[in-house]
Amino acid sequence: MPTIHSSDPDFRVCRISFPTLLEIQLEAEERGWGTRWSSEHALRRQVKEEDVLLQSFMREERGGVVRSYRCLLIFSTPEGGGGGMTTMDLNPPRFFSLERIDRDPDVRKVFVRLFSLAMSGISMTAKQ
Repeated sequence: MPTIHSSDPDFRVCRISFPTLLEIQLEAEERGWGTRWSSEHALRRQVKEEDVLLQSFMREERGGVVRSYRCLLIFSTPEGGGGGMTTMDLNPPRFFSLERIDRDPDVRKVFVRLFSLAMSGISMTAKQ
């Protein structure tokens, strides 16, 4: 899977609603994709019913055609104990239907940094 860079035309950061996330989960289940929750019930146990941030970071190609986009998701957990991050595959029509929130180059840079930090692990640090 080739990595998507912030300068690529299919790089995007989107805010999606919880119902949209459920639709994406259902599509992934129907396609038998492994990069999803095991079930809608499992998703509901782990993700708070509010908006989720999504960033594209890889594309799966077969025969020169993009089959799916692997995206990072940042979400709040239901217990109020913070948040979580995971990956999810989206089919291209769904991916391109999502509204972007990263059109400004400065905002895009901030989102790239935020997702990068989240992938590396963020924790509270006591000041010394």
